Amino acid sequence: MSDTALTPGIAAGRLDPAELADNFADLHPALDDHEALVAADRCYFCHDAPCITACPTDIDIPLFIRQIATGTPEAAAQTILGQNILGGMCARVCPTETLCEQACVREAAEGKPVLIGRLQRYATDTLMASGTHPFSRAAPTGKSIAVVGAGPAGLACAHRLAMLGHDVALYDGRAKPGGLNEFGIAAYKSTEGFAAKEVDWLLQIGGITLATGKRLGRELSLRDLRRDHDAVFLGIGLGGVNALGLDGEDAEGLRDAVDFISDLRQADDLATLPIGRDVVVIGGGMTAVDAAVQARLLGALNVTLVYRRGRERMNASRFEQDLAASKGVRIITNASPVAVHGNGSVREVEFEYTDNALTPTGQTFRLAADQVFKAIGQSLDCGDLPDLEGGKIAVTGAGRTSAKGIWAGGDCATGGDDLTVTAVAEGRDAAMDIHATLLG
Repeated sequence: MSDTALTPGIAAGRLDPAELADNFADLHPALDDHEALVAADRCYFCHDAPCITACPTDIDIPLFIRQIATGTPEAAAQTILGQNILGGMCARVCPTETLCEQACVREAAEGKPVLIGRLQRYATDTLMASGTHPFSRAAPTGKSIAVVGAGPAGLACAHRLAMLGHDVALYDGRAKPGGLNEFGIAAYKSTEGFAAKEVDWLLQIGGITLATGKRLGRELSLRDLRRDHDAVFLGIGLGGVNALGLDGEDAEGLRDAVDFISDLRQADDLATLPIGRDVVVIGGGMTAVDAAVQARLLGALNVTLVYRRGRERMNASRFEQDLAASKGVRIITNASPVAVHGNGSVREVEFEYTDNALTPTGQTFRLAADQVFKAIGQSLDCGDLPDLEGGKIAVTGAGRTSAKGIWAGGDCATGGDDLTVTAVAEGRDAAMDIHATLLG
């Protein structure tokens, strides 16, 4: 290995294969049978369980944990998947520490919640490993629905519509389905190609025709989709990346964090991925943390995450912030970028300290950087859409847009919180509303 963490510039192969494999191993290893029973035994099976209220998909958590405790994890999985068809992925990536587990009465009493997320994974993995699909299609309705976007919202919508007996044409602009689950989350959160396996399992319901490489505004138009189908659901996500608005933003070595994460997720050999020695990540959300942590895991010597407001305002959960710190990521808050310095390539990024109201203080500092990832939010990059609100598709009720016969959900629509589990809930609920509307 010629390159190490000390090698200047952007280089591949900073770590040997064994170290890379260890760095990108499963963040939370699966529970074995005994561990699952012990974890399930800690549940009080509350009658008015606050964990259910805290779950965006309203899974009956005490019920599925009781089913695990009584030795029927497949039944537990059906309880989960009936509400959240992507329960396997959500068990891996959902911020349970701020949702169901934070609401757990064990957390309130002892500071140690029931391991709801890991128990959910245990149940869904057990069912998927059996090779069975617990749902079947209703009698055909003769209705056809176009679902644009094969991410969490689109997949959840398509599955529920197919289960209700409708024919679904599922489109996605990328070469493979999965959306955020496939391309946009840290590799150590979803290992061994689980996102693709889950999509394959989901499609076993039948009635869903998948077409990739079909993007709205390019190969697809809303007019044609509305003409050819009885209804349309848009789950197109946010494809655009916000700009820093600084001189030098086009410098070599500065790129979007989402592209870096996507490249990493799709890489066959992590040793071939180039990473800087000195990396700066600008942003405070989950994407910023995922980029910063993975830069360290690839062998970057210095990784600094800089956010413009205080730590309490970061969209990344406290768990994610602590994870970043534990991997050696330095977090600087209350600082905004003001300039990118370098002669064609990034060499330094200059920041100015700000208060929580983003008022500049006049105090500046510079960070050495040969690679900079910006993670300052995403935006819609598609025209010809129903009415927008705040840069997203305006929706009311269960995803109804301003255009008759068109629904939307997930990151592209208003009202969500940019979580996989919320996108699943919105796709599922929109499917139920489409079904009720079409069958009157």
